[in-house]
Amino acid sequence: MSSMAQVAAFGGIVLLGAMSPGPDFAVVVRRSALSGRLHGMSAATGTAVGVFVWVVAAATGIAAVLAASAVAFTVVKVVGAAYLFYLGARALISALRTGGGFALDAAGPARRGAGAAFVEGLLTNVLNPKAALFFVALVPQFVSSGASAGETLVLSVIALAGTVAWFLLVANVVGTLRKVFARPAVRRVVDGLTGAALIGLGIKLAAATRP
Repeated sequence: MSSMAQVAAFGGIVLLGAMSPGPDFAVVVRRSALSGRLHGMSAATGTAVGVFVWVVAAATGIAAVLAASAVAFTVVKVVGAAYLFYLGARALISALRTGGGFALDAAGPARRGAGAAFVEGLLTNVLNPKAALFFVALVPQFVSSGASAGETLVLSVIALAGTVAWFLLVANVVGTLRKVFARPAVRRVVDGLTGAALIGLGIKLAAATRP
């Protein structure tokens, strides 16, 4: 990878991948809608760091090992699906409560909530083996097997910047409408829809197979 055209192409592909509806998007939207802009931005940052991790893993061959190993792929898949089920179940339970609030945020100060949102975004991305497959297929097209640490870092930073820019935009747009989402009926709808979406995505992940 040496030309600006290749850099731009890589960044564009990663950005399109980030914009595709998935668990990352669901987590950022829910956090932004129900917990506020700060928590949504924290979840967005966690997701972007997860993408950074996968690019580094793909460039260094770690992700390829995961993709090639049936056992490793299955372990990450099962853990990731279970985590999405957990998030979805929490959202559905929250939807059934009066007011539809998010218990984690109500139980502690904003700092703890923002930290938990970051971890949510990070784990949702890192525990998705489909992300490994995506970057294993993408990264070798832009760096050779003997790529320097500098080239790997450039790709990783580009992926981080593009992903965080998109999800920060989502978090800020949704967070701006928080007064609407603050209504109990709307909060319950958001919790119900995102909870069902996360569980559905968890089922889809659990059924995923290596190509």
